[in-house]
Amino acid sequence: MTPVTYLDQIRAHADPERAVQVAAYHKVERLYLGVANPVLNDLTKLWRQELDVAARVDLADALWQTDIHEGRLAAAKLLTQARIRPDEAAWDLLQSWLPDFDAWAVADHACMAMQKRLSADPARLEQVESWTASDHMWTRRAALVATLPWTKQNHPKPEDLNRRDRILGWAAGYVPDRDWFIQKAIAWWLRELSKHDADRVVNFLRDHSAAMKPFARREAGKYLKGQLE
Repeated sequence: MTPVTYLDQIRAHADPERAVQVAAYHKVERLYLGVANPVLNDLTKLWRQELDVAARVDLADALWQTDIHEGRLAAAKLLTQARIRPDEAAWDLLQSWLPDFDAWAVADHACMAMQKRLSADPARLEQVESWTASDHMWTRRAALVATLPWTKQNHPKPEDLNRRDRILGWAAGYVPDRDWFIQKAIAWWLRELSKHDADRVVNFLRDHSAAMKPFARREAGKYLKGQLE
């Protein structure tokens, strides 16, 4: 089957009324089909079962290039899988999408796929660190959203604690950035980490909370009641 065939499977579930609502919500000019996420999940799960890795990467590339909202979400979902071997082509493709990030839903779906590839090979954090210096806000934000797995370990190994501290260093460097999405990403990372490593978040907030936007400060400390006095 050709990429058009797969896109037609998505189009078969189009909902024009919902498409108008989604377009208004995301406020980014592109074609919206109004296909619900559960439908895309079911379709891409089936495609992952049918296609080998190379074909999956090729299809993801083609769907992304359509610049259709649901096409880009499906592209990311095709690559959101813990086990992809070999995965170098998938990682390279995901990185190539960074300059195209322009809305949170598309960016977050791609970042979820990136999370799997970073967990599979943490050495890729070397490449992610370069994102933190990008002029493109969505690329800078992706450095935190793609590394969320390091907030979730209950029993991290010493090397993972080092990675956690490294990423917290990136977050500290972002604190002066007034962009709402950057502040939100800092808060998101800290909030998730606080569930598993409250001390690190308390220390971060004691050093940096005064420079954070109030909403970000509140969200970061959501689960730290009584620990910040």
